[in-house]
Amino acid sequence: MKIAVLTGGGDCPGLNAAIRAIAKSAWAEGDEVHGILEGWAGLAKRKSILLSHKKISGLLTLGGTILGTARINPLKSEKSIQAAEKYFREQKFDALLSIGGEGTLQIAAEFYRRGMPVICIPKTIDNDTWGTDYSIGFDTAVQIATEAIDRLHTTAESHQRVMIVEVMGRHAGWIALYSGIAGGADAILIPEKVFPIIRLCDIVKARAKRGRKFSIFVVSEDAKIELEGKKILETPSTRDEYGDIKLGGIGEALATELRRRSNSEVRVTVLGHVQRGGTPTAFDRILATRLGVKAVELARKKDFGKLVVLSGNEIQTLPIQKSAGKVKQVDAELQKVAEVFFG
Repeated sequence: MKIAVLTGGGDCPGLNAAIRAIAKSAWAEGDEVHGILEGWAGLAKRKSILLSHKKISGLLTLGGTILGTARINPLKSEKSIQAAEKYFREQKFDALLSIGGEGTLQIAAEFYRRGMPVICIPKTIDNDTWGTDYSIGFDTAVQIATEAIDRLHTTAESHQRVMIVEVMGRHAGWIALYSGIAGGADAILIPEKVFPIIRLCDIVKARAKRGRKFSIFVVSEDAKIELEGKKILETPSTRDEYGDIKLGGIGEALATELRRRSNSEVRVTVLGHVQRGGTPTAFDRILATRLGVKAVELARKKDFGKLVVLSGNEIQTLPIQKSAGKVKQVDAELQKVAEVFFG
């Protein structure tokens, strides 16, 4: 077989581990693997390289993606769609393995509908891909955020400050919730549930009465906070160069409101792209490896149009269309677990 692989959307730790797994699994049966450069845009721009043992050497621990990535959506232009399909045919690829998150999955679903033999692997630090328990990159992002919260505890206590930690999470609060629980946050604000600011003020006061004159609040970038009169404080948003909503700034907006309502000194730490970088955790390396091997197995069986997922401890599959366009949000039970420790 002649297999193509691409990485789309934002980068994250574990992408290279998946590329390595795909290559080694394919080579075991004498297959050829080509890397599409710069995500889906690279397919339309006719950019690819033949993967070799030398090119994948050392990839298991390397963050980012050696193939490069981009958020450009070829579906926005019929010309780009036709260019991508033409290049795929000309190169005589037998399968395309697409590694990406929400946007990448929707693009893959459309190309599969048009007849391209596509198999998808879930990757997103937000962990919001519907149908899989965990996506590549999430565990590493949680570890990075947890370490940051651990470090902020000491400076918050030393200066008796309220520390707000803003983490990523466009539509779902998985990173905030997991890192907040692991880091012992005093409140966790996520997109799934509007949080009253008066409750944050009460937490600060209650902790001060117990002699704990500092607080740590973890806030997802798309969290919504209820102010007086049912007014909702949301993250300031603009459009990026690709036309997508650009989030960020909810931490500072919340800090301004808290300063007005309390005598506390408030500081904000925005983790931003730090969450995407660095070496993948052991969990992400293993997950990426298992998903990559399974994807090649499906390609050999010509079982296309599938998303490879982790369910419990089993690697399973589901049709791409079942997941595309859906968001996996934090369930209510897990939210209740977190709230036990608020304050």
